[in-house]
Amino acid sequence: MVFDLINVIQGVAKLPQALIRDKRIDKLWLLPASQTRDKDALTEQGVGNVIRELRTRFDWVICDSPAGIERGATLAMRFADSAIIVTNPEVSSVRDSDRIIGLLDSKTEKAEKGERIEKHILISRYDAPRAARGEMMSIEDVLGILSTPLLGIIPESEEILRASNLGSPITVSNPLIAPARAYVAAARRLRGENVPMAIPSDKKRLLDKLFGRRAA
Repeated sequence: MVFDLINVIQGVAKLPQALIRDKRIDKLWLLPASQTRDKDALTEQGVGNVIRELRTRFDWVICDSPAGIERGATLAMRFADSAIIVTNPEVSSVRDSDRIIGLLDSKTEKAEKGERIEKHILISRYDAPRAARGEMMSIEDVLGILSTPLLGIIPESEEILRASNLGSPITVSNPLIAPARAYVAAARRLRGENVPMAIPSDKKRLLDKLFGRRAA
């Protein structure tokens, strides 16, 4: 039987019973969230207790929050030491991210103690040609609105969808492609490493320009 977070909160299962060890990455453990139960079953006290216990067992505890500002998201951020705000370079996504930043600065335990929570922006699904045509926001525009340090830029790629359909992280299924390398670089920056930031470019368009100049 597979237990989930709500089972642990309600006392149906102990935390070790619900934790699942990843078969590919031996240091990675997962705590499933319920896909069928009402999210109102999540309580602030229950989530806090689980996170505190997880902190005694692991070096990093990453809460993958649902999109938006509903209860699941606010509970995920409530006990955070730092936050990664994942946004797409589109107006609606950036506006939602701006609201999340406001909540991080007002509704977390740290904020209520007068402390600032460390925040990072991770821009996903960035497409250089579309940005150049004005079909999506530029990196500069996103950062200008959110005023938060940039952790990384993940380029748009069909390989990510394929990896998701296979149930495998892109960093495992295809580690050499640009999105996988971008995720690894972002993780290294989160750990405090000084990793240069590169904005994904349209290499085909750049090559066409170079060859065009030479032909001229």
